[in-house]
Amino acid sequence: MLKTSAPQPSIRIISSTIALASFSVLTGCQTLPNLSATNTHIKTSSNQVSNPLTARMSAIDRQGRIAYVEEQGVGTAKISTLYSIRPDGSDRQLIDQLTGYIYAPAWSADGQQLAYSKQAPREHPKIYIYDRNRKTQQLVVNSEGSNLSASFSPDGQKILYSSTVGGNADIYERRLSDGSTKQLTTLPSTEVQPSYAVDGKSFVYTSDKVRAGRPSVYRYNFATESATLVSTGSYAASPQLSLDGQRMAYLNGRKAAVMMLATGQVINLADTGLDEPARLSPSGQYAVYPTRNANLGGQVGSQNGGSLVIHSLTGNTSYAISGQAGGLVRSPVWGR
Repeated sequence: MLKTSAPQPSIRIISSTIALASFSVLTGCQTLPNLSATNTHIKTSSNQVSNPLTARMSAIDRQGRIAYVEEQGVGTAKISTLYSIRPDGSDRQLIDQLTGYIYAPAWSADGQQLAYSKQAPREHPKIYIYDRNRKTQQLVVNSEGSNLSASFSPDGQKILYSSTVGGNADIYERRLSDGSTKQLTTLPSTEVQPSYAVDGKSFVYTSDKVRAGRPSVYRYNFATESATLVSTGSYAASPQLSLDGQRMAYLNGRKAAVMMLATGQVINLADTGLDEPARLSPSGQYAVYPTRNANLGGQVGSQNGGSLVIHSLTGNTSYAISGQAGGLVRSPVWGR
């Protein structure tokens, strides 16, 4: 059994851009096959926990928690572990673990609940909600098919998610109090990875309705029940809006990126090599994304591990927090 207590994580200040590999065909699953990594130059900090970036963070970011998945092994021996950790690398806590896969954690607006998908061998992905106060997991979506990418409404009363229950990947909204569910998209294309806007009046999501296998980001308006394209100018997926509605974190082709929605300015952070987007801090001033260590050499089952990278969008500086157990690090998301 894996213990929740752990040695202090290693924090590294990153001194150069991390160049990794590519994104494959959109499937609705946010963890897809891995490709090889190129050289990464990392400088080790002399202080194992604190660092200058976290000292300058606002309280809403510094006191929040980052949830992420760490994977070890391959095939039927794959073990996935869901952790949460402080942005300074302290207080790592185990949330869940299974033989199989854990996908796409997402915090509620108040940071007290965490939704994620679990897939045990020979089973379909199901959506669970973890309650931080009660330390419990509750199964909330068990439809036949792939149930992925949950997103909490701002009031915490509903979730959006994608499911293939109807045979095609579409987006659904479920009220948590009674389980009542509404299908929001009905196109023959793939509609996945929904994420609520902070006002609850719209959400962004990924669709390949224009060209199969070539995803773009759209914004769905609840009042009009229609969607419009968010212009990114390229292959784009896995969107997340900032709490102030001014920024969108997403996967820009091969790069974890952040867009300023008013101007269309894009900040490309890194090729993650893990088909993973950036995710924004509560203030929107920082982004977190995962990377593979350069010495993995393309071996999917390697235990040499990966890291969380935290990047200041205003200071253009980064640092990395190593994984707990030497596995691949995936799907970080920053909550309050």
